[in-house]
Amino acid sequence: MMKLSITKLLNVLFLSLCIFLTAAVSNAQNSLKIAKLKYNGGGDWYAAKTALPNLIEFCNRELGIGIAPEEDVVETGSTDIFLYPYVFMTGHGNVVFSESEAANLRNYLLAGGFLHIDDNYGLDKYIRIELKKVFPELELVNLPFEHPVYNQKFKFQKGLPKIHEHDGKPSQGLGLIYEGRLVVFYSFECDLGNGWEDVTIHNDPEAKRRQALEMGANLISYCFTNTQ
Repeated sequence: MMKLSITKLLNVLFLSLCIFLTAAVSNAQNSLKIAKLKYNGGGDWYAAKTALPNLIEFCNRELGIGIAPEEDVVETGSTDIFLYPYVFMTGHGNVVFSESEAANLRNYLLAGGFLHIDDNYGLDKYIRIELKKVFPELELVNLPFEHPVYNQKFKFQKGLPKIHEHDGKPSQGLGLIYEGRLVVFYSFECDLGNGWEDVTIHNDPEAKRRQALEMGANLISYCFTNTQ
């Protein structure tokens, strides 16, 4: 068998490296990811640390979706936000969107992105003001129980489930709808994300955790498959 010259050997090695790098880049690009929103204002955007990994594991198992097991973190003003079909926002405290951040978030949502805001008890009075910077022409509306977010694989005939009681008010599934498409889902008086967390954190009954995860899976399913 003829031996390869040094030049030919280097060419073979170079070609093999190119193929390997191309495959690696392709795999990375095809890895579906979701993200948590990092916002300014001093609020604890990082709350509910175990929520999204648990939701991802549930969705991958129950829906057959291949989401990367850990969420990314994306800043409100970053163009990286366009990489994620679903962005989760939570916290207990203050939120401030600058003019450029509000514009970036608006462009992301108009381009097909989906923002799920989960009031972790204390976010409400701030986020309503900031959403007006993003969509000054829109108002949060109560979504009817017939809306597709409640009628994916899992059916919620009475709308958003109530996970934590707090002050005893009913849970509300609110939305911003732009030209017929739900672009923001706001889970209020519910603590949906807390229901996704490790069972040892809140000691929620398994039935409540299951409800929370099923509702979260519906939101993931909706934003991946619906345009209206």
